[in-house]
Amino acid sequence: MQDHDQYRLFLHLASTLSFTRTAADCHVSPATLSRTVQRLETFAGHRLLDRGPHGVALTEHGHRFRRYAAEALELWNRYTDNDFTEGQLGGQLRVFASVTACQSLLPDLLAPLRHAHPRVQISVRTGDAAAALALLDEGEADLAVAALPSRVPATLLARTVARTPLVLVRADPPRPNAQLPDPDEPFVLPRQGLVRDIANRWFRRLGITPRIAAEADGHEALLTLVALGYGTGIIPDLVLQHCSIRHRLHVAPAPSSPGELTIGACIRRTDLHRPLVAAAWAATGPGQPSRSEH
Repeated sequence: MQDHDQYRLFLHLASTLSFTRTAADCHVSPATLSRTVQRLETFAGHRLLDRGPHGVALTEHGHRFRRYAAEALELWNRYTDNDFTEGQLGGQLRVFASVTACQSLLPDLLAPLRHAHPRVQISVRTGDAAAALALLDEGEADLAVAALPSRVPATLLARTVARTPLVLVRADPPRPNAQLPDPDEPFVLPRQGLVRDIANRWFRRLGITPRIAAEADGHEALLTLVALGYGTGIIPDLVLQHCSIRHRLHVAPAPSSPGELTIGACIRRTDLHRPLVAAAWAATGPGQPSRSEH
């Protein structure tokens, strides 16, 4: 494992203070993560983390090493961003997006960058869309494609690349003249994120307390539970249209639309000075600027 990979693991751990979460988010085993911390502590000559019954905490040296690791990665990013050969931009662009965004949006969104700068390596990481902006803000990605909240954090720049309505889906065909939500209808909802927030507001507008049969992390997992008959799901139509089990699902009628998601390309404002990120941002096109770009 290269030093830079170890620094990224440590910075993620320093932000979560959870070995379990960092190991899962970074796709390494807890044992590998523990060995990485031990190697860094040996390298630094000091204990960087305190692990006790109340959880994990950074030591004084841990805080100092966190700043060092962040600066070292920043210098490395500047070096790789400026890796030119015959005028061509190089380096690696780390992209985070949901599975659906990878299939439906990224090929067109990143094609101009790929065409203009063929030496750039694009690394794509997928996961729960609800975590996209947090991972970007924590420095775990250079570019994220994610649903945009009504207020984009001031540390980020975002531009709209797509809009999609939310729809109700179920495994059985809807009954004639039946309209959801029925007070007795079980629902499958995202555990967290914008879709869950919009669904909660929709239920409140209708004066209904939903019976939640199951919750899921990620839209694709939610559709699997719906196909298994656990209940009616609320899902972005974009996800449904690109789902491999779409033939097993049916859109259910509703008295009103739950709402709409705005999908945006996002970067950190402070990364605009990096040539690679600036090139990626320019390649996504002017699009429809969100309020965060004004």
